[in-house]
Amino acid sequence: MNNTHSARLDLLIANNRQHLICGGLKGIEKESLRISKDGLISQTPHPKALGSALTHPYITTDYSEALIELITPPFTEIKDTLGYLKNIHQFVYSHLDNEILLSTSMPCGIDGDESIPIAYYGTSNIGKMKHIYRHGLWHRYGRTMQAIAGIHFNFSAPETLWPVLHQQEKSGISLEEFTAAGYFGLVRNFQRIGWLILYLFGASPAICKSFFKSRPQLMAQFEEFDAGTLYHPFATSLRMSDIGYKSKNQANLRINYNSLPEYVASLGLAIATPYQEYEKIGVKVDGEYRQLNTNVLQIENEFYSVIRPKQIAQSGEKPTLALKRRGVRYVEMRSLDLDLFNPIGIDEDKARFIEALLLVCLLHDSPPMTEADFHTNNRNQLQVANFGRKPGLELERNGNKILMQDWACEFLDSMQAVCAILDENRDDKPYTGALSAQRRLVQNPELTASARMLESMKQDDQPFGCFALSKSAEHAACFNGKQTDEAFTRQFNEMAQQSLVKQSELESRQQPPFDEFLQQYFSQQ
Repeated sequence: MNNTHSARLDLLIANNRQHLICGGLKGIEKESLRISKDGLISQTPHPKALGSALTHPYITTDYSEALIELITPPFTEIKDTLGYLKNIHQFVYSHLDNEILLSTSMPCGIDGDESIPIAYYGTSNIGKMKHIYRHGLWHRYGRTMQAIAGIHFNFSAPETLWPVLHQQEKSGISLEEFTAAGYFGLVRNFQRIGWLILYLFGASPAICKSFFKSRPQLMAQFEEFDAGTLYHPFATSLRMSDIGYKSKNQANLRINYNSLPEYVASLGLAIATPYQEYEKIGVKVDGEYRQLNTNVLQIENEFYSVIRPKQIAQSGEKPTLALKRRGVRYVEMRSLDLDLFNPIGIDEDKARFIEALLLVCLLHDSPPMTEADFHTNNRNQLQVANFGRKPGLELERNGNKILMQDWACEFLDSMQAVCAILDENRDDKPYTGALSAQRRLVQNPELTASARMLESMKQDDQPFGCFALSKSAEHAACFNGKQTDEAFTRQFNEMAQQSLVKQSELESRQQPPFDEFLQQYFSQQ
């Protein structure tokens, strides 16, 4: 990853197989807080007209009842993915009843932990487990952190690529093992270069002071932008800093990304290892569950990684078990802030650039990671999250210091060949155009979303909360003023009803006692 050369790509080109990198599947998961007409986080339940948050495949909730999550199926063409996401927004807005979706990653309109309603999924055992897991997150980290929103970009390489890579590299392992190793190589390379996503697309340089009501001790590390806002002048993504998803509670976790077996084993160990601080919370107190267990992680999802190898889990199946049984199906890149300048939170240029970046991570050599690498990657990410636009910022690479801007330019150069291949037979050259757009941001930090956001707040003399609500209202008007697609609306109305029926059927079935259900879940081998 330190040069523009990729032996794997060279072999594909030599065999005239480079077109096999085109047409990977792209899906998006986008979170947004529902905000009521008084500008505060909604206290109403997830709208019934949207269906069941437990069983709907595309509209659900994340941590809070008010934190809606919109999911697209994966498509080979990113325009289709974004078009689907836009249609879901349109459908949701037709059922929001004077509420709006917050367009920023960092929350506003909250008044301490108690103002954030924890998501509820009904009375089935699986629904109870999801709700109790969120109670555990509250006791461990506080609810406010869980109200942060982001975008997850899901990507899988074309299925036809793997057998060719397997053959041309004369691999001695099975195709499934080779594919898993390939995805883990992608993950490791992304962890090395993932700070670039924060620099280019970070859009959370400022925070409402109300965010710290439950953790006032954290306010001292920030500067005051105005009476209602704290910030770092050169920050890009405070969402991905220590006050966001980079939780200090998990700082000592050593999840191993060098292979699928090592990853599953290290994650499984964290889920099985008791943690003294969490033992003080208790599991079942006065007959009520406070958390699922007292271990370092309650379940796999509690680990806040910037990128995850994924396999589609069956109902009630542990994610690590799904990976162990069926290998890696795709990766989930999780470090993307909502783009508050775009009504759906992401645009085509950004999505195309991310696809190309993930392919470069897949095609380049990816040495195993050491514990020292883990610390270096973490430090680089935090540096860029907090100070990414600072002139002369240096990062660490191979034990040496390097200017962030120089490293960024090197990596963008390494993306040129992949973008050119993705653009073959396309007159508009969208991937090369997306790459050029990001070059401009590297050359001029004032063009980044984080800088534009702070400048807009300054020009309009608005604190973060007012600015966020104003932008969100603009996007709401964009959707409320448009006619919904009749066929899509009909399909989603049917889906909503089907999901409600599915949840009802689930709850009407005879179920084992919850304690027994939980024991069975964690004893899966």
